[in-house]
Amino acid sequence: MTLKWSAVVVATVSVTLCVTGNAVTLALDGGQLPLLVNLVALVAASTAIVLAVIAELHERLNDRVTALTEFLVDRLREIEAHTGDRNAGFVEGYLLSHGQEAAVLPFGRRGRGAAER
Repeated sequence: MTLKWSAVVVATVSVTLCVTGNAVTLALDGGQLPLLVNLVALVAASTAIVLAVIAELHERLNDRVTALTEFLVDRLREIEAHTGDRNAGFVEGYLLSHGQEAAVLPFGRRGRGAAER
C-alpha cells in the first residue's frame, strides 16, 4: 500500500475511533472522552490528511516530470536526426566545391612560450 493510501486509512480510523468513543461514552454515562484522547485522535487524523495530500502532490509532480523528460528526450532525438543530416550535407558540399581533398592540419603544441623555442 502506498504512503497516500496508508495515510487515508490512518485518518479514517482515527476519526472513526474518536467519534465512536465519544458516542459510546455519551450513551453510557452522559459524558465524553477526555480532552487528551480527543486531541490525540484529531492530531493523528490531521497529520495523516496533510501527509496524504503531500503524497498526492508528490505523485502528480513526479508524473509531470516524467512526461516532460520523455518529451524532451523525444524532441532532442528528433533535432539530432535532422541536424546530423544537414551538417553532413554541408560538409560534403564544402568539400566538393573546393575540387580537392581537404588536408587535415594538426594544431601546434599548446602551453609552450617563446622562451622554450
